[in-house]
Amino acid sequence: MKFLDLAKVYIRSGGGGGGAVSFRREKFVEYGGPDGGDGGRGGDVIAEAVEGLNTLIDFRYQQHFFARNGQPGMGRQRTGADGKDILLRVPAGTEILEDDEETVIADLEQAGDRVVLARGGNGGFGNLHFKTSTNQAPRRANPGQPGVERTIWLRLKLIADVGLLGLPNAGKSTFLAATSNARPKIADYPFTTLHPNLGVVGVDNAEMVVADIPGLIEGAHEGRGIGDRFLGHVERCAVLLHLVDGTSEDVVADYETILAELDAYGGGLADKPRITALNKIDALDDAERAERQAVLEEASGGRVYPISGVSRDGLVPVLRALRSEVTAARRVERIEDESGAGAETWRP
Repeated sequence: MKFLDLAKVYIRSGGGGGGAVSFRREKFVEYGGPDGGDGGRGGDVIAEAVEGLNTLIDFRYQQHFFARNGQPGMGRQRTGADGKDILLRVPAGTEILEDDEETVIADLEQAGDRVVLARGGNGGFGNLHFKTSTNQAPRRANPGQPGVERTIWLRLKLIADVGLLGLPNAGKSTFLAATSNARPKIADYPFTTLHPNLGVVGVDNAEMVVADIPGLIEGAHEGRGIGDRFLGHVERCAVLLHLVDGTSEDVVADYETILAELDAYGGGLADKPRITALNKIDALDDAERAERQAVLEEASGGRVYPISGVSRDGLVPVLRALRSEVTAARRVERIEDESGAGAETWRP
């Protein structure tokens, strides 16, 4: 299935049905009069996050979604049927934006979250509604309200615990394949991943979801290469794993290039917990490995984990460090959610 994380959609809610102008005229029934019913309400356009989806590919083939109109009112005080709602099923983690691609309408982070994007128009009143003591035979009815038409953007941000960062060919896909059952494309020639990949990684009887995104290059925030459009997929991650190619001529420059792109992107990515790993140590001798690890630790100001996705050296320690950061971050989020919910529901 092709990965798609951005889609433009046109929606329109249903218009309300018009009210009816009708009079009761039956033989042997006295006191006839107006009996026109109201029109039915138009259908809504609703978006809901559901389980089992991880791409917006369905919206590549259908971009227009129109809810049904309400039925007009009828005689004998019959109200028209309401129009049927239409439901847009999107993956959890989908942001819904206005046509300007900046204004956020809703953020459906979890399965079951839903939002009404366009409300249907109300049905018009029939002439029965306008009957009064001084106007007992009204010949007027209201038309139904029109539906709402708008253009929106759907942008998917993957729900993952760990996000992989690095230059192209830093070994992110190899790391994901070595630690999970995910099978991203890997070859013995240099190329970059074109679409994000997800994998479930297990360590010490615990699991976490790891997101592999296309590599960044210098100037990605200006649109160079694939650009930084895929960085949105690691915004929700609890911790970032920064992989640095150990066979590079200047590991410090590679490291600082990624940090500069995170700062330019914004969104709090540069402030997220980050673990640095020196990858591809299987291609280095002991002296080269120690030297490059030392200079990278000096540049990062913290511990650097030497690993190899090919030989699987050093994977367990870095996975345990990631798991510890994820557990701590999720605990803080849970405490904040519980304290926020308590503040809203508490009453003196």
